[in-house]
Amino acid sequence: MTDVLPEHLITLHPDAQAQLFTEARTANTFTDTPVTDEQLRAIHDLAKYPPTAMNSQPLRILYLRPGAGRERLLPHLADGNRAKTATAPLVAVLAVDTDFHDHLERIFPVRPGLREHFAADPAGRERTARFNATLQIGYFLLGVRAAGLAAGPMAGFDTAGVDAEFFAGTGWKSLLLVNIGHPGPDAWLHRLPRLDHDDVVRHA
Repeated sequence: MTDVLPEHLITLHPDAQAQLFTEARTANTFTDTPVTDEQLRAIHDLAKYPPTAMNSQPLRILYLRPGAGRERLLPHLADGNRAKTATAPLVAVLAVDTDFHDHLERIFPVRPGLREHFAADPAGRERTARFNATLQIGYFLLGVRAAGLAAGPMAGFDTAGVDAEFFAGTGWKSLLLVNIGHPGPDAWLHRLPRLDHDDVVRHA
């Protein structure tokens, strides 16, 4: 097992550290055990709390179980991602809502007029939306792990094709696909090295 930090440094229980971080892996195969609607709601109800700028919450999710919707997705995937996506019990299309500002009066009422500001700045609105939706993707993946499930995130797909297929006429734009379920046989590749603390940290 991968070592976890001493409990007095990380207050999260070592078992939870392992489930969320040190032992969690990207899954490439899954069993046929379904992912329930209740699990998906629980994931959202956990992952919705970490921060986004102005409480903007621009991440949107389209879930695809096996069936007609999944078949519409598969042609837009890179060859290496198609087979494992076809057999996963659930696929999440994670998207950014570039019209997130329409909700700001309700979710960020402390700044009246902010909706109008973003309505007049489409380029700035999309930059803000993409950055914060990307933050939320990290929270979502941890939420999947917290629910006892495995995630297989994939960027190898035709975003324009997926957007035309599923999000035409909306402000949604796809960012990432995630296969979700219980890990199947030979689900894991060998874990690759991580950079050490001193490789990535400076103090000034």
